[in-house]
Amino acid sequence: MFELLEGAAARPHLTLDSHPCFNHEARLTHARVHLPVAPECNMQCRYCDRKFNCVNESRPGVTCMVLTPREALDYLMEMEKRTDNLSVVGIAGPGDPFANPEETLETLRLVRVEYPKMMLCLATNGLNLLPYVSELSALGVSHVTITVNTTKPETGAKIYSWIASGGVRLKGAEAARLLWERQKLSIMALLSCGILVKINTILIPNINESQIVDIAETVAGLGANILNIIPLHPTPNTEFASLPEPGAARITALRAQAGKSLPQMTHCMRCRADAAGLLNAPLDAARLRAIKEESEAAGLKSCASAESRPDSAHWSKTRRIRQTPREIENLEISAVRPYVAVASMDGLFVNQHLGQADRLRIYKPGIGRPEMVDFRATPPPAKGVGRWRDLAKVLKDCGRLLVGGIGYGPHVILANRDIKVHIIEGSIKEALELVASGGDLDTMVKPEAETCCKPCRSGGMCGWA
Repeated sequence: MFELLEGAAARPHLTLDSHPCFNHEARLTHARVHLPVAPECNMQCRYCDRKFNCVNESRPGVTCMVLTPREALDYLMEMEKRTDNLSVVGIAGPGDPFANPEETLETLRLVRVEYPKMMLCLATNGLNLLPYVSELSALGVSHVTITVNTTKPETGAKIYSWIASGGVRLKGAEAARLLWERQKLSIMALLSCGILVKINTILIPNINESQIVDIAETVAGLGANILNIIPLHPTPNTEFASLPEPGAARITALRAQAGKSLPQMTHCMRCRADAAGLLNAPLDAARLRAIKEESEAAGLKSCASAESRPDSAHWSKTRRIRQTPREIENLEISAVRPYVAVASMDGLFVNQHLGQADRLRIYKPGIGRPEMVDFRATPPPAKGVGRWRDLAKVLKDCGRLLVGGIGYGPHVILANRDIKVHIIEGSIKEALELVASGGDLDTMVKPEAETCCKPCRSGGMCGWA
C-alpha cells in the first residue's frame, strides 16, 4: 500500500501488508495487541475521560487494568500463543506513552528482546515524543500515530483544557501553539528515521470541522503517510458530551476531500488501550485480569523491592488522635511508613477529592522525577464509613496522603491510623521534594482549604454519613 521510506531498510521484516491499521485488507487477517502500560497523560482534551477497571466502553483511553512492563510481556506471550497472525504490538495509553516514557520504553525493550521480528507501534499526542525518536528508531518501532486535531492555536484553545510541559500547566492558545510545534517537529523526526506516521484527527462539530482538509494538506506536506478522521465520540462527564456525533455521510465526504492530499484510513474501530486480536475482536478482560493476578502472586508488581518494604511486624504505634482536623495536622509520621499516597486525576498535580478517587498513586519521596511505585484501588463507596477503615489498610505503608479535598470523617479515620492528610494544590513533584527534604507542605495548602462535611461537596462520596 505504501513504500518504505529511506532508513526503514534496517527493518526488512517490518512490512505494511500486515499492519491492520495501515492496511485495509490486513484488518481481516492480522491481529494486534495493545499493552496498557501508560496510565498518565500530559494534557486534557475536552472530549476525553480516561477510565480504568472498565470493561463496558470501547474507545481510546479505557482499560480494564494497567500493567507493568513485565506484566505486559507476560500478557503478550499468552496472547501470542492464543492469537493467529499476531503481527503488531502497540502502546496506546490509556494515557500517553510519553507521559510515561520509562514504562513505555521498558516495555518496548522487553518485547523487542522476546520478539525480534514483531512490529512495534505507538499512539501519542506528540507533546513529549521528540526526545525519544532516536531510541524508538533503535528499537525498530515502525509505526507511530499522532493525534493532530488542529494546527491553529485559537482552535486548540477550544479543544484542550490544558497541557503540562516542564512541570508547568499551560492553557489557551499558548498551550495549543506549543503542542502543534512539538507535533510538527516530531512528525518530521519520525519520518527522517524511516518510521511511518499516521495522523489521527478527531472531527469535532462546530470546532475543527472546517479545518479537516487544511490539516490533511499540512501533514501531507510534512510527509505523513495516512490520515484517520475519527468522528467525535460524545463521552459523558466531558465538556464535549453534549456535542453530536458526526454522521457517516459527513465523514465520508471529508475523507474524499482530504484523500486528495494523502491516503485515508476508513476502518478505524476506536480501539481501547487494552484491545487485542482482530480489530473487531471482543475484549478478553478475564485473560488480562488473570495475567495481572498471576504476576502479582509471583512478586512481579511494579513496586519497591522486597528489601525496602517495611515489615508489618515493625509498624510503630504513634499516638492516636481522634477529634479535629486541626489536631490531625500535628500528627507525627512514622519512619517505617516511607511512601506517600496521592489523589490525582492526571499524575502531574494533586487535584482530586479523595471521595472521587477510584485509585491512588503511591510514591517514594525524592528529589527530581517522582518515583511512582504502585497504583492502589480505593474501596468502593458502597462500604460507607467502612470504606476509609479499609483504605487505611490499603495505605498501611504510607505516612502521608495528599489530596485536593477530603471529608471530615475520612480525615479523622485515616489520621487515627497514623496517616497524615494534606489538603494541597500544585505539582506532585514539588510536594514529594518537600517531603524528601523535610520542607513545609503548608506552602502548598489550598486557599481556604478545609475538611468538608454534610452536605458533601464531593457529591456525597466522602463517606461521612
